[in-house]
Amino acid sequence: MLTRRDTFRLLTGAAAAGFAATKTGPAIAETSAARVWRVTGQAASGLASFDSTLKSFMQARTIPHASLAVVRKGKLVLARGYNWTADTSFHAGPTSLFRVASVSKPVTATAVMKLVQDGKLSLTARVAPLLGLSTTADARLGNVTVLHLLQHLGGWDRSVSPDPMFQDRAVAKLLGVPLPVSQAHVMDYTSRLPLDLAPGTKYAYSNYGYLLLGKIIEKVSGMSYAAYVQQKVLAPVKIKRMVLGRSAKALRRPTEAPYFAAGTGTTVIDTSGTVVPAAYGSFNIENMAAHGGWLSSAVDLAKFTTISDAAGVLTSASITKMFAKPSIGVNSEGWYYGMGWMVRPVTGGLNTWHNGSLPGTSTLMVRRFDGLSWVVLFDQREDPSGLNYGDIDGLLHKAANAVKTWPTTNLFPTYAL
Repeated sequence: MLTRRDTFRLLTGAAAAGFAATKTGPAIAETSAARVWRVTGQAASGLASFDSTLKSFMQARTIPHASLAVVRKGKLVLARGYNWTADTSFHAGPTSLFRVASVSKPVTATAVMKLVQDGKLSLTARVAPLLGLSTTADARLGNVTVLHLLQHLGGWDRSVSPDPMFQDRAVAKLLGVPLPVSQAHVMDYTSRLPLDLAPGTKYAYSNYGYLLLGKIIEKVSGMSYAAYVQQKVLAPVKIKRMVLGRSAKALRRPTEAPYFAAGTGTTVIDTSGTVVPAAYGSFNIENMAAHGGWLSSAVDLAKFTTISDAAGVLTSASITKMFAKPSIGVNSEGWYYGMGWMVRPVTGGLNTWHNGSLPGTSTLMVRRFDGLSWVVLFDQREDPSGLNYGDIDGLLHKAANAVKTWPTTNLFPTYAL
């Protein structure tokens, strides 16, 4: 059975994202000698272990930009941007926006639980009739529930069948439509295929399942997915910077990090057939909204983690449900996927986390049983060194454990949070 570290490595790999560049090459052109180390933002005293960890990690992997935020007992104690680059056109800071990839899933799960809590949706609701999905190809699709989607028990297994979120050309060909395909096209395409597993019988991580959750949020709320999340989940905790990402480089937002990825791919966001940098147009991030499409700063995601600390956006009962053990899927190492979060019971409570990976993106959000949380965002996930980006997980736990005395400073108001 895989350990947590093994799973992190799998989830941050290209195979896990369902993506394969058509050509490979160096992720970054500039040489290490040309780079300059720059740190922005603020940190309370006694937290130097985090700065030194990010410096050694980034320099070993030639990562251009990162952002890190650390929270202790609801207070922001560190908000940093890190830069290891010769390019001065962009400096990462605490409020810089990064693609967060699958760290979007806890956001979506929180929105779903808000609807459940408000009596507008049931966890046992059947997905197919709710969204009008055809069950002709596989009658078992009619048995998939909202809870199945939240816990990756819906029956889609990307180790058996390709992840439909990265099958744009196959979708367009089968349906006879031009690129770019829409979420509705992906749903039509996938509903024409049999499930890989009987629903509720095996944990199998599914991006597509979270796309369906995004559509359920829209159907039940009568709002767009983004609007519901922003108004009902984020606004109550003063988060205003989070927005959905866009695929094309020309649509990069003013405070958004640039993304560095090895290789190129043929665009799927228009019909031109143009070969594009892997991070810009070789996948359709607009379609990935609910499972991998958000842009956020580290400080905003750090504030998001506090939603799960105490009643507010969600009740205590809803929070408990999110972290409860599923009916199936607890592995021999003791951790499991709850509703939008990976969960490990430890002495004293629960450690919960999620990571994310796309070409040009590697992210991690962690909540510890002892009141510590952190978010780290990188604009690169691979480089010629071959070093593993998943190693940041253990390194940040080590950095946290090295702190002798935790400050009582709260930097959240500095960032309007």
